[in-house]
Amino acid sequence: MPVKILYNGDPRLAGTWVPALRKAVAAKGVEAEILASTDTPEAIHYVVHSPKGEIGDFCPFSGLKAVLSLWAGVEDIVGNETIRVPISKMVDPSLTEGMIEYVVAHVLRIHLGIDRHILHQNGVWRQRETLPVFVARQRTVLMLGLGALGTACLKALADLNFQVSGWSRTPKSIGGATTYSGSDGLDRALALADFIVLMLPMTADTRNVLDGRRFSLMRKGAAIINPGRGPLIDDDALLEALDNGLVSHATLDVFREEPLPPSHPFWSHEKILVTPHIAAETKPATSSMSIAENIRRAESGEGLLNVVNRDQGY
Repeated sequence: MPVKILYNGDPRLAGTWVPALRKAVAAKGVEAEILASTDTPEAIHYVVHSPKGEIGDFCPFSGLKAVLSLWAGVEDIVGNETIRVPISKMVDPSLTEGMIEYVVAHVLRIHLGIDRHILHQNGVWRQRETLPVFVARQRTVLMLGLGALGTACLKALADLNFQVSGWSRTPKSIGGATTYSGSDGLDRALALADFIVLMLPMTADTRNVLDGRRFSLMRKGAAIINPGRGPLIDDDALLEALDNGLVSHATLDVFREEPLPPSHPFWSHEKILVTPHIAAETKPATSSMSIAENIRRAESGEGLLNVVNRDQGY
């Protein structure tokens, strides 16, 4: 009997995801039926899910074995009490590569002062005004969050000769990086960083992890890059820190409300670059292979990969 898999992501993308999933499970040797809707939820074995899907109540899915998230972040589903089976978060090489590219590009953009060149396209040769002041080995990048994505970005920046450090809520060791943990560790790390990149999961403990007090602890003129989660930063405190010079620049890809409302002050602030949640998009061709491999493992009794810890929230 074929395994029944339900796609429950953005309905507008079903025409892309369903064929990609069908091809991926076939490549993994799994006999499966891929559905975009169902009148018999009790017959479904796996749900491929994102919060943009139309189904939020999983109680009718009595035969469900696992929920396979299309997103790396699971804060929108981990608290769903109708999901009584394991949840597996998305870990995909192309998603990791996309995040590395975004983070490295924007750290280099700010480090090299590329924005100054763009602003001065007026026929005036301003070589001395736009030369970088430091080389990479003289700059420290602090990665907040040392999961798979944060660690990969940290290592890529280290390969470019940046001094790298990382902070996580529990102690971790990464070769070539100075690592910190705990609240006091975060305070110490912030004081030493020229760039702060936020890659933390969204939990009750990480909400507003950068607030007014922590902005005041930063090395004056530090830059912030947030491709993680919008609520990690206190918006009002960030604006104040930018206005008083504590923070020199912020590149923001994620926000408390998305799309970011046209009236939001982030749009017009001269020290903020807004990007529309593009740092690491889940790509159907490769992500479907990650999902198919998890289904193959579950069906052969090997156990799921990347299972969410409900207590930790990620």
